[in-house]
Amino acid sequence: MSSDSLQSALAALVLRPRETLFLRWNWKTAVLSSLARGGLFFLTNLPSGLGAAAGALMTEFALRGATSGFYGAVTQNFRRVEPPWCAFLAVFLLLPLGQHALEFAVHLVRGTPRLGASILASAGFTVLSTAVNLHLMRKGLLVVGDEGRSLLHDLGALPRVAREFLVSADAACRRLRWTIIPGL
Repeated sequence: MSSDSLQSALAALVLRPRETLFLRWNWKTAVLSSLARGGLFFLTNLPSGLGAAAGALMTEFALRGATSGFYGAVTQNFRRVEPPWCAFLAVFLLLPLGQHALEFAVHLVRGTPRLGASILASAGFTVLSTAVNLHLMRKGLLVVGDEGRSLLHDLGALPRVAREFLVSADAACRRLRWTIIPGL
């Protein structure tokens, strides 16, 4: 896999939005995000009643169905950026601000009862899902377009890649801990 600079990935988003955002609208991330976040909003709002939970689920499902394909396209655009931490930082800064501001506004207008808890849960999920999606896309999974494979193929490869992700995250945490507290 050839690498990109952060500047070239940012330039592609600004100068070629049709190619990077619309033609690479990532239906895989749209489907998976809609399911995961819809469930998250449902469970968070269940204490307010089944009707409130179902309404929050449907609102989130519609919102994520419309927007997560673009977020996936942005993540896919940064998957070749080196070093990897730079790609993660760019995606982590670009996506959550717009994503959760829009989410908050939509659910506020809709009247989602446990909005603060829902957005907090969603933001926490964003931290995890951003790291995981970028890792998966760097490994060629959840990619759409010429380089993509079927969703079934991607899902079948998840256990192996998840294991690799956990091992690399553990190694990064150990390096960080060693840097902060030598000898630990």
